[in-house]
Amino acid sequence: MPHHDLLIIGTGSGNSLLSPDFDDWSVGLVERDVFGGTCLNRGCIPSKMLVYPAEIIELAVHVAPKLGVDARIEGVDWVAMRDRIFGRIDPIAEAGERYRDIEQDHVTVYRGSGRFSGDGELRVALNDGGEETVSADRIVLAAGASVVVPELIAEAGVPYDTSDTIMRIDEVPERLLVLGGGYIAAELGNVFGMFGAEVTIVNRSGSLLRHEDPEISERFTRAYSDKFDLVLGAALVDVAEVDGAIALTVDRDGRRETLVGDRLLVATGRRPNGAQLGVEATGVRLDERGYVVTDEFLETDRPGIWALGDITNPEQLKHTANAEARIVAHNLLHPDDRRAVDRRFTPHAVFGHPQVASVGVTEPQAIEQGLDYVSTVHHYGAAAYGWAMEDTTSVCKLIADRNTRLLLGAHILGPQASTLIQQLIQGMAFGQTVDDMARGQLYIHPALTEVVEQALLAL
Repeated sequence: MPHHDLLIIGTGSGNSLLSPDFDDWSVGLVERDVFGGTCLNRGCIPSKMLVYPAEIIELAVHVAPKLGVDARIEGVDWVAMRDRIFGRIDPIAEAGERYRDIEQDHVTVYRGSGRFSGDGELRVALNDGGEETVSADRIVLAAGASVVVPELIAEAGVPYDTSDTIMRIDEVPERLLVLGGGYIAAELGNVFGMFGAEVTIVNRSGSLLRHEDPEISERFTRAYSDKFDLVLGAALVDVAEVDGAIALTVDRDGRRETLVGDRLLVATGRRPNGAQLGVEATGVRLDERGYVVTDEFLETDRPGIWALGDITNPEQLKHTANAEARIVAHNLLHPDDRRAVDRRFTPHAVFGHPQVASVGVTEPQAIEQGLDYVSTVHHYGAAAYGWAMEDTTSVCKLIADRNTRLLLGAHILGPQASTLIQQLIQGMAFGQTVDDMARGQLYIHPALTEVVEQALLAL
């Protein structure tokens, strides 16, 4: 039985923790699917390479006319776009695996699905049909999460796509049904809508992005209702394939209706992979949602087994996984000088159109926690650059502690939201008051950052 100093399960952010400091360690890497993880192959990177051209189309079609610009979109070469994206990504994944498995003598890559069979032993069903049982002095669980498909759809036998497959299809469908109302539905629904599909978004709740601050969720839902057919508050009743098309039957307030599309994108969430690995067989606990339980140093109940990324962090964000990989790497190398994870100020963004970015508490959370707070909602159009853009919908919402003057939450909807929020994240992380952030630096006039400045001044 092969034995290693370190065994890493998952080659996304788990692979990135292998710095040159581990060159004298015997390392095993277990990967059942694509080398490099979800972000590189099926998530953040390819989707944003589609988001950017979609945004260009959105600006040309929906924004340019407001500015007196006569712009036209002649068409989209989907195949060329897809092949450009994956023609760059696939070689990176292949080169990464080759580097680890062939060029690094101290690393062994096991291609297959792992499952714990006992204390610290992982049985790997190899993709080539064989089997290998591997053990290690230290193990890192970095196996990520998998798409969730409603049982009704999975058992119906109808064709469907998820974020794993939709970006590699051969043509843009004429009619796309999107099931779900979170960030995947928002981003990919908008991409295919801008590329020419007639998009229908079906969601169980009454709004899109319902986990955002209500001010943001309501405005985002309103913006999407102007572009797409939104079927909200809809419970899925049946799904069938009819004459080569997909038919979804939903119930809204006791009334049934059937929606028809050429393809179905299922975007109903992702589930951590801890249960698939059978981690409990080796003394690792899962919480009620299936996430691996760790301490503040990212070590599990079983000494010597660590976890990072989507398998343990409900935020399921690449930047949190990368930060956790750095912490685990340090703690493996310096067991007497451990670093703790800090999840107080975890930002996220949704790259739809409009864009959304958020950090800290929402207003309902502030109320639930009994915080003494003040808030403001500031419009892009009140700043000079927002005015130049003829922007009448985008906002920056800030929530601050009335007594300490510290920022508790920031929520931005509009162009470049993911960039504008960064200075607020930095201010929160370094304990700056709203006053410090507003007046302790100069803001370039008339840059879009004045939206943030003016919102801070309003507090």
